[in-house]
Amino acid sequence: MHSGPSSEAGTIAGAESIDLQEGSSNGVLLLHGFGDTPQTLRLLAGELHAAGYDVTAPLLPGHGRNVQAFTRSRRDDWLGAARDELTRLRSNHPRVAIAGLSMGGALAAILAAETPDLRALVLLAPYMEMPFAYRLASASHWMWGGFAGPRAGRSPGSILDPSERKKNLGYGVYSGRLLYELWRLCGIARQALPSITAPTILLQSRNDPRIASRVAERTLAETGSTKKRLIWVEGAGHIITVDYGRDQVFSEVRGWLDEHVPNNAR
Repeated sequence: MHSGPSSEAGTIAGAESIDLQEGSSNGVLLLHGFGDTPQTLRLLAGELHAAGYDVTAPLLPGHGRNVQAFTRSRRDDWLGAARDELTRLRSNHPRVAIAGLSMGGALAAILAAETPDLRALVLLAPYMEMPFAYRLASASHWMWGGFAGPRAGRSPGSILDPSERKKNLGYGVYSGRLLYELWRLCGIARQALPSITAPTILLQSRNDPRIASRVAERTLAETGSTKKRLIWVEGAGHIITVDYGRDQVFSEVRGWLDEHVPNNAR
């Protein structure tokens, strides 16, 4: 069992990839959000590992380092890294599940559609649809992005718990090109939804400042799985894995995985 920056030179302290593996047959891939780091998934990773799962949460390209690295990263980089990590996890775990937070949920949906034997999918406030104003900004990024530079994008409502908000290691910025990359990634993820066959649970706060409730409902409705469930989390903002109500999130995720990933092989 280890978690550290051994192969991630230049990484912000605390933002390193998570690797909690002790030989379980059941693996869980966790994917973090846009501009954020595995720090937002560390509590959930610990809960799942304590429940008997091997857990990995990679630091995605451009994240957890510096803003310049972030602005150079692209959707293909993020998706490629997530896909590579899933391949590694599947190479020594017969049963695998994926959980993604925010943009990580979009990545998770794409991977789930590519993986017919995936045991379970967990979408945590998945960023599957960009608001209209942001879509316009994304489409016109070539006109304004070059001279505008990185812009502040963090909302206090993303994490309502002030102590957890202080711990967050995300950049809190975006650029025109990065917004465009996120928009395009959302489109790929939405197209992937009907091809998902793994049992799928979606958890989101009704108070989420970034994703409307109707988007969560539409996302689950378009998911191809015959076993799916939408759970509303109380008292949280967007990053529900660290915010108020996180114990409910952990309980629901553990329950879903225990139901769909056999326990008797641990």
